[in-house]
Amino acid sequence: MNKSEHKKKALLEALEKTLGVVTTACKQVGVGRTMFYEYMKDTLFAKQVDDISNIALDFAESQLHKQIRDGNTAATIFYLKTKGKRRGYVERQEITGAEGLPNDIKIEIIRNNDSD
Repeated sequence: MNKSEHKKKALLEALEKTLGVVTTACKQVGVGRTMFYEYMKDTLFAKQVDDISNIALDFAESQLHKQIRDGNTAATIFYLKTKGKRRGYVERQEITGAEGLPNDIKIEIIRNNDSD
């Protein structure tokens, strides 16, 4: 295993400990962020980093669910606004597609040739 492979392995371990926080992981390993993003060009490394990011997201979601179970109203509202949009839990309407919009939009360009 060469030096960069050792650094990648150390970065992955540090990312797990920091729940995917790149700057903190890089500092712990002694690697600059630029080098980290060079390592991200390696598809296997990038996949492993993505897996760690998903684990961090799962952790955050589990904490949100814990707060909802504990009766935290703000956490419940946040969840409904993000996950319950399709059921109408939004403060404003969002247009996400062409529902109800005309599909034959025409643009007319009018040039003013008046040189006054």
